[in-house]
Amino acid sequence: MPKPRSLIALLGVLAALAAPAHALGSEQMYMGAAEDEGRNADPAVAMAKMQLAKAAGFDTIRITTIWDPGQSAVPAGQLQALQSIAAAGDFLGIRVIATIMNFGSRTTPLTASSRTQFARFAADLVRRVSGIREYIVGNEPNLNRYWLPQFGPNGEDVAATAYVQLLARTYDAMKAVDKGVFINGGSVSPRGIDRPGTGRDTHSPTAFITDMGTAYRDLNRNRPIMDGFSFHPYGENSSTPPTFAHLSGTSLGLADYDKLVSLLGTAFDGTAQLGSTLPIVYDEYGVDSQIPDGKRRFYSGREPATTRPASEGVQAAYYREALEMAACQPTVRGFLIFHVTDETDYNRWQSGVYYADGTPKSSRPFVKQTMAEIRSGAVDCGAPPVPGPKAGWAVATAAEIAAAEKGSSVVGGWVLVDSSG
Repeated sequence: MPKPRSLIALLGVLAALAAPAHALGSEQMYMGAAEDEGRNADPAVAMAKMQLAKAAGFDTIRITTIWDPGQSAVPAGQLQALQSIAAAGDFLGIRVIATIMNFGSRTTPLTASSRTQFARFAADLVRRVSGIREYIVGNEPNLNRYWLPQFGPNGEDVAATAYVQLLARTYDAMKAVDKGVFINGGSVSPRGIDRPGTGRDTHSPTAFITDMGTAYRDLNRNRPIMDGFSFHPYGENSSTPPTFAHLSGTSLGLADYDKLVSLLGTAFDGTAQLGSTLPIVYDEYGVDSQIPDGKRRFYSGREPATTRPASEGVQAAYYREALEMAACQPTVRGFLIFHVTDETDYNRWQSGVYYADGTPKSSRPFVKQTMAEIRSGAVDCGAPPVPGPKAGWAVATAAEIAAAEKGSSVVGGWVLVDSSG
């Protein structure tokens, strides 16, 4: 005969009281999503999209703003959209972070003139949108999709050198406007090949961070180029758990935090730039979920075979694990899911906690509950991982597990229950 849920809960409390004390996860880590849907010149649209984020429990939204060659100021259309979402964020108590980036590798700012234009564009954004207090400079400069060239004629890393030059110029320009803004550098992808001539010229984070350090030292600079380091700890595919550690090789994920900190330390410790103590922001982490038949009409295209989308239950469990892991990593400042709402193209990302039509997935309450626990200081960093949620969740019955296929909030044999009565 199964134990009553009240008894299960009591046993859990007694076990917690008897357990040895461990460090608790950071209550200060911000948690949210990378999402551009609210970046809209219409204040009503911006507010509606931000309200979805608020309902999911997110306290931070990262948006992108695009620099085009020749621009030294934010154009009117972008400016109005940025001001709208910043105002919505201020009203709802949601932090807005902006990534300032070139659209793709064809517009890489490689010359002194283009770097100056980019830096002036960024400074203009700081000056004219006072509601945004944190920024990320660039996006995945270790990949050929966003930055070319990656290699010089002798196979040397020219991308890290050029990116550091851009970051330094931009940092100085933004700080000249407002010393109080927080500027993240890096925005590095978790994988790369490190070999020229493969048809996909890319650098691993291991090589790129190391080369960033070399490039910084070559500047003979007596001040930083960044206040934090942005990193995208995606798994190899959406079926890869966040606990997967890369024990060898040059790729990095959430479970490779110690390696990431060590790389930053080797690159920058002993200089004017923080290294091993540099705050880290995980500003993109996504797990694609399978789309149920009833929602497929809101999507189009073809899912790449390499994506390996997970069930909503697995998505929720992976997000829980990822959030709790990040909260227990001492120098991590923030964690952002990619996205709030699914993209409609199967060739893109279905990693949000809402379907493309704006209705919530069964993973949403699970993610919201996890973030609430982290904010309350309830995450025990010394406890081993558990196969399900904590407060507010109970072991699911067979009927409840079966109901999960119809969209109920069941994850790994656990179910969200109403404890109000």
